[in-house]
Amino acid sequence: MTERDRLTLLREAVESHGSQSKVCRKLGYSTAAISQALSGSYKGSMNRLLARVEEVFGTRAVSCPVLGEIVLPRCVAERRTPFSTSNPLRVRLYRACMDCQFNTDLNND
Repeated sequence: MTERDRLTLLREAVESHGSQSKVCRKLGYSTAAISQALSGSYKGSMNRLLARVEEVFGTRAVSCPVLGEIVLPRCVAERRTPFSTSNPLRVRLYRACMDCQFNTDLNND
């Protein structure tokens, strides 16, 4: 997804949720950061912010070696679910996520 696509996704999220503040809560960013991103004056890592937008609001399918084809928001939710040695699926996901190209928790810019 290009930067332009992600900005469009952010604008659509603000429109569909009715306010920037609701979107900000979901993203974990301040209203000022989102406002600046939308106006083109954001001084932080635009790539990181827009990656978060795609993680929360995106519909892109990714190939998970454990679960098969899943949407990116589910990928993020699965990798952020607490690890449990008593759950074989959690163990398999943990191992797969540690080397996954979609794991933005590891692949910071």
